[in-house]
Amino acid sequence: MIRSSEHYPSKVPEVTLGFWIIKVLGTTLGETGGDTVTMTWDLGYLVGTAIFLSALIGLAGIQIAAKKFHPFLYWSVIVASTTAGTTMADFATRSLGIGYTGGSLILFACLMAALGLWHWSLGSISVGTINEPKVEAFYWAAITFSQTLGTALGDWIADMGLGYGGGALVFGAGLAVLAGLYYGTDVSRVLLFWAAFILTRPLGATVGDFLDKPLDKGGLDLSRPIASAVIAALMIVCVLTLPQRAGNHPKESQRMA
Repeated sequence: MIRSSEHYPSKVPEVTLGFWIIKVLGTTLGETGGDTVTMTWDLGYLVGTAIFLSALIGLAGIQIAAKKFHPFLYWSVIVASTTAGTTMADFATRSLGIGYTGGSLILFACLMAALGLWHWSLGSISVGTINEPKVEAFYWAAITFSQTLGTALGDWIADMGLGYGGGALVFGAGLAVLAGLYYGTDVSRVLLFWAAFILTRPLGATVGDFLDKPLDKGGLDLSRPIASAVIAALMIVCVLTLPQRAGNHPKESQRMA
């Protein structure tokens, strides 16, 4: 049942075209930024994971404690989650030797478990309910798993012979299909959101790898730090210029009576 029709401010932005543009930039930055620390600076996947996971926990704590939506804070947590996802996925698939297939399957199971626990506990996994600390904690946990899964998926597809450019086309096509379903069907908007959120991560991962990987591996061999700085600047411009509104919505738990 719906408990109340009173409106409460959301802690996350409205899901618009601008949201997805910034999200893809953030996921691309997560790839180049994570690779900068682990590869260019040669700190390794474990140290990189410790750095970015600490940043993620700290920023997510500030975000959850905040009383209203702050665009730069929200997107900082997104970047932290995607960068931590990059280093965690690389550590699992490469350092631990799980491989892309095993890593992707394990991370998919973790994401499904997080979403399932969220739905079981609160009755909905809609982003239209992100306005309480408990809900937001589930939200950021699910996002972190989806970002990590996306990294493994991007590497998996690229490693199958498609390369980074081919992988980007595959995930871009997947997002186009989801857009068609959104505008042309009545498929659950919650399902489409999470599917799109997952696919934007490997899209960003393959684009990031295409920019900074060596020429003999199918990349453009651009400087990772410079690429990261340029993408970060573009992201800041988008946050400043594209509409950044918190969605207002009824506070709905949608629990069964």
